[in-house]
Amino acid sequence: MRHACEKNLILNAPNCTRDAWPRRATAAALLCAAAGIAGAADGYPSRPIRALVPFAPGGATDLMARTISAKLSQQLGQQVVVDNRGGGGGNIAAAMAARAAPDGYTLFFGTISTLATNVSTYRNLPYDPLRDFAPVTLSASSPMFLVTHPSVPATSYSELITLTRAKPGQLNYASSGSGGASHLMMELFLSQTGLKVAHIPYKGAGPSLTDLLAGQVQMALQQPPSAIPYLGTGKLRAHAVTSKRRIATASAVPTTAEVGLPQFDVSSWQGLVVPNGTPAAILRRLHGETAKILASRELRERLLAEGSEPGGITPDAFAAHIRREIARWAGVVKLAGFKPE
Repeated sequence: MRHACEKNLILNAPNCTRDAWPRRATAAALLCAAAGIAGAADGYPSRPIRALVPFAPGGATDLMARTISAKLSQQLGQQVVVDNRGGGGGNIAAAMAARAAPDGYTLFFGTISTLATNVSTYRNLPYDPLRDFAPVTLSASSPMFLVTHPSVPATSYSELITLTRAKPGQLNYASSGSGGASHLMMELFLSQTGLKVAHIPYKGAGPSLTDLLAGQVQMALQQPPSAIPYLGTGKLRAHAVTSKRRIATASAVPTTAEVGLPQFDVSSWQGLVVPNGTPAAILRRLHGETAKILASRELRERLLAEGSEPGGITPDAFAAHIRREIARWAGVVKLAGFKPE
């Protein structure tokens, strides 16, 4: 490949001078590199693939990433290795993914935080969700449960509101990180209800859930996959869910519309992206295989039972979704008076 490229450079440079050569050589090197990546798409994948997850193990993003990665490993014939890189509100993993070679061997399981809200909550974001990534597909969107530890003396939504109003600032809530989606969603909830609750940020949904279950924090917004397993055991108490209808596996939990807060309409979401510049053939392969996984009866039934909506939309539709969410949460950040870090 190098010999052919150098020959092409010489044949197409009749007036090549000493000064012009470096510029032409650089251009040729870039063309050759692009040709090499495009050619590699034919035998893709020929080695293990890394799947970056921006949060610690145990949260909803991690669970979905592991489910999809395991299925992709079977379908692609190469191992897809989940690599959890928490911290920085998800920015550490996102920046790593943005800088990775666009060859299909680095996947990034982005979220509402890393692909939308972080644009407005960080002054110097080390990546650009629209410029640096090529969307593959939305994997799932989920409503949020407003939950408390059972030590909180409130057994219903109305009792929780009454208790919180009687003790302004004395209760606290956990989030997966300052400026993250669960933080902004709770701040939106507090602004709409006029409540005052102290914020306790964590480095990921997993650690925040661990401390919530241990009673170290009192309240949180949790996605269905994280909350539902503990609702029937008495380890967590759910007061409302932000879905439009009740969730079958937690049918006793009223919707926010039912408790008198129809305007609190929020959902978390996650999806698969790859570094921008990834060959179109690889992008199509990844979309097709992931959409197949998300359309499987087993996964769809599980997600719907949890109250989540399975994804699988086209890359273009996912790109449009990301743009809308960036604009929406920019308005929420401004409303909440959150100062970018």
